[in-house]
Amino acid sequence: MRKSAQTAPDAVSPATISPADRQSVLLTLRSPSRLRTEVLAGLVVALALIPEAISFSIIAGVDPRVGLFASFTMAVTIAIVGGRPAMISAATGAVALVVAPLVESHGLQYLIAAVLLGGIFQVLLGALGVAKLMRFIPRSVMVGFVNALAILIFSAQVPHLLGVPWLVYPMVTAGIAIIVWFPRLTTVVPAPLVAIVLLTAVTLIASLNVPNVGDEGELPDSLPTLLVPDVPFTWETFTVIAPYGLAMAVVGLLESLMTAKLVDDITDTHSNKSREAVGQGVANLVTGLFGGMGGCAMIGQTMINVKESRARTRISTFLAGVFLLILVVGLGDVVAKIPMAALVAVMIMVSVGTFDWHSINPKTLRRMPKSETVVMLATVAVTVATSNLAYGVVVGVLTASVLFARRVAHMTEVVEVAGPDADTRVYKVRGELFFASSNDLVYQFDYTAGESHIVIDLSDSHVWDASSVATLDAITTKYEAKGKDVTIVGLNDASAERHGRLSGHLGGE
Repeated sequence: MRKSAQTAPDAVSPATISPADRQSVLLTLRSPSRLRTEVLAGLVVALALIPEAISFSIIAGVDPRVGLFASFTMAVTIAIVGGRPAMISAATGAVALVVAPLVESHGLQYLIAAVLLGGIFQVLLGALGVAKLMRFIPRSVMVGFVNALAILIFSAQVPHLLGVPWLVYPMVTAGIAIIVWFPRLTTVVPAPLVAIVLLTAVTLIASLNVPNVGDEGELPDSLPTLLVPDVPFTWETFTVIAPYGLAMAVVGLLESLMTAKLVDDITDTHSNKSREAVGQGVANLVTGLFGGMGGCAMIGQTMINVKESRARTRISTFLAGVFLLILVVGLGDVVAKIPMAALVAVMIMVSVGTFDWHSINPKTLRRMPKSETVVMLATVAVTVATSNLAYGVVVGVLTASVLFARRVAHMTEVVEVAGPDADTRVYKVRGELFFASSNDLVYQFDYTAGESHIVIDLSDSHVWDASSVATLDAITTKYEAKGKDVTIVGLNDASAERHGRLSGHLGGE
């Protein structure tokens, strides 16, 4: 019932909550237990967002407030206009890496202009149906994406474990133990929240000198305000910000749509990817107007929300943004005292829970085709090496495409079958004919045969592209040069239309 209630057609929708989502939100508001889950999940995510947003601001070369305000506006906006309930969007490392060179060369105002332009690009791409391209991402790339994500989340915690007081290590261990064992007592309160509260209380009561959130950067003491970037509205400005805006749009959409697909699998529900793409653009437009650095779906925080805290509606996403603003502006002094060890423990458990351990099980690896394993490893390797999930996914898809083409190319064969008479030789072609498989096709025929009539039967194959038509033309030309007549039979309707339209017009031999 839950799945059918949240299923929606994958088309661009108005920036309003759909009837199914509205029903889910209303049901949650009427259920104290479900509402408590959403509220506490939003609080846990907000606490985890603070150090992340600060660190991403540092990567981008901007004031921490720019990242924190971006996280607030992204989360609140996407909760309303997004297509994937319970997914968290905020300032991210991928976007920070993209825009850092622009900040260094032209400053904050150009960054804000690029964020606004990137939001426009995302709205346009979403309206054009870019989300439909998700169907071309193979499962092996998704597995590699998830595993690389887990490795990156864990790697991001390592700096917080190096060169720190020895007390950090038992605190992290205690935090992990709480997250693992507390759910066996009760699931009323999310275990990550319990770990954060208990470790913070111990730190304050015992006056422990350990790194805390306040050490990561200064927290804001005022609300964000609307602004227009102070840049010249000229073609020159556009040429400066357009490459960064487009890169931010593509990277943000890729990470967001991949994360949405991951949440779909975890929750066994369907999300509207086209609406999510448009929603990401709207969220970045709002973020830019409030002086934020832009962002996209945050995979680690989404896993905290959906997997660790069991949230399922837009309420948790909306409250994560609201709580974030309240915490950093109204309770900044208290939040600054939270030990980083508590948040590190939460993120380590997120990474462990995110990793697809089944994918590296020896039994799985033995059963899995080697090409699938290669694609998964390529995705992981590139993502970890570049710290950019978008690069890894692109390389994974390209690797999968090449290996698929190579595998299918070898499935094409030409066999000689009995002809109707002694002067006719019949060849039967089996398999899919496209650029990879048709290249060697010309060499699989005997052009010195004595028969004067050649029949090529394509009833067990399909002509997919111009390369295949050119190859068939080349075969015909070779036979005709030796005085032989060639007849091509068995073409299905699509192949016949393509062959008839292109044959003799490709400049072949």
